[in-house]
Amino acid sequence: MQNFKTVAVPVLLVTLGMIATQTGSSFAKMLFPLVGTMGTVTMRLVLAAIVMLMVFRPWRRWPKPGQRRVILVYGLAMGAMNMLFYQAISTIPLGVAVALEFLGPLAVALAGSRRPIDYFWIILAVFGLWVLLPLGDAAAGLDPAGVGFALAAGICWAGYILFGQRAGGGGGAEIAALGISTAACLALPFGVATAGASMLDPVLLPAALGVALLSSAIPYSLDMLALPRLPARTFGILMSGQPALAALSGLLILGEALAIWQVIGIAAIVIASLGSTATVGPAPARSSDVAD
Repeated sequence: MQNFKTVAVPVLLVTLGMIATQTGSSFAKMLFPLVGTMGTVTMRLVLAAIVMLMVFRPWRRWPKPGQRRVILVYGLAMGAMNMLFYQAISTIPLGVAVALEFLGPLAVALAGSRRPIDYFWIILAVFGLWVLLPLGDAAAGLDPAGVGFALAAGICWAGYILFGQRAGGGGGAEIAALGISTAACLALPFGVATAGASMLDPVLLPAALGVALLSSAIPYSLDMLALPRLPARTFGILMSGQPALAALSGLLILGEALAIWQVIGIAAIVIASLGSTATVGPAPARSSDVAD
């Protein structure tokens, strides 16, 4: 009973963080008609960077020169991942985009796998991908460009995880603040070029700040509280539910009803992620593994 109470609170915190992330993505999509995808992602990253720099103050423990290069790549991967993901959800449903993007970290988790059960999860994930790809009449309504952006975002997510683990060292919060700041610098020229001064509209700033808090600051802070008290495997299993939560958020907030074949594809990827997390050897969980 005591063990349940010990795990229940961090599980709740991580779950709330995931809900905040997908809710933030849904609200971000509402800003697309006003400032475009690049304007939205730029406002989100810049405002999130400002909040996290103020909260975590990374200048108090500045990284060493060798670590700075890794942090730079980590931040660039984060920025590219966010820009590609927002491009994806501008044309395809949120749940589908997250499921396709989730193939990136799933590939990282299964890299080097040799056991028969691991091949089963790979086959199941490939099946989910095949179902979701815009092939044939059944998938005629799914934009190929959006699918491509989501898959590219998944590749960046894989790089974000790998370099985030290398950059983390002993200062996860400070490193994340620097990473988000780097991502914001990468997105800024694209946002200025496409949205310009509209990003400074005082009417839009509260909504953009809300997206930044929901998508970055709140879930990251909750994860920082939860991860020290949560087994790595439990964290991975919880994160596997992201595509399902994204589909639910898209339905409730954006009215994005999914076709049965899309639900099947998302379910296959979620099950593959759950299964691989439950059966692959444990690895340290880091808050840098969280995206969007």
